[in-house]
Amino acid sequence: MKAAIITGASVGIGRATAQTFLAEDYRVFNLSRRECPVAGVTNLPCDLTSDTAINNVCARLITAITGCTTVTLVHNASQMCKDSTGNCASDSLRQVLETNVVAINSLNQQLLPLLPRSSSVIYVGSTLSEKAVPGSFSYVVSKHAQLGMMRATCQDLMGSGIHTALICPGFTNTEMLRTHLDNDPEVERAIAGMNSFNRLIEPDEIAELIRWAHHNPVINGAVLHANLGQKEN
Repeated sequence: MKAAIITGASVGIGRATAQTFLAEDYRVFNLSRRECPVAGVTNLPCDLTSDTAINNVCARLITAITGCTTVTLVHNASQMCKDSTGNCASDSLRQVLETNVVAINSLNQQLLPLLPRSSSVIYVGSTLSEKAVPGSFSYVVSKHAQLGMMRATCQDLMGSGIHTALICPGFTNTEMLRTHLDNDPEVERAIAGMNSFNRLIEPDEIAELIRWAHHNPVINGAVLHANLGQKEN
């Protein structure tokens, strides 16, 4: 049996990733507050800011993945706020970090010891994992942290047969991006024009890269940018 554990698989990149692994006969688990509408996905309701919720869902996963020959743990869920260095209350920063960083650590602590050789831990970061833009302070901080987590994971899992990678999507056609842009078509067009192909990336394009990264351990510890070639300012 093969399994894919995906946080935030209810929409966007997560949902597309769930579809991609279902097509390869993986048993797919969605960890999020909202259900994934894709038939065949096992929805495990989980508030990633709650230790109790994470503990409960991990208890169910421990049984579910026992006997699997390969597992991919895809840390996809993220929270994105409009804030800045001078306008981000510490409580707000903590809330973003709970979802984007602490939840990842909580899941890793319980699930990594159970993953068989040939498994993978895939972090879904952002182009903002290695650069910054105005107005996304807490998101940028959290995505930089994910880069460090991926690299540390790679080093700590040396010799385990488990590999990791950080996938860094560019501007992707997701609910999260549209909300961040206030659903403004003009702004969306301007954002789309910031890459070589003058369009937003589709979630299934990122899902395919996640699938490829899982199957190719040669990229262990790598940062893989998927942004259609962004223009440098």
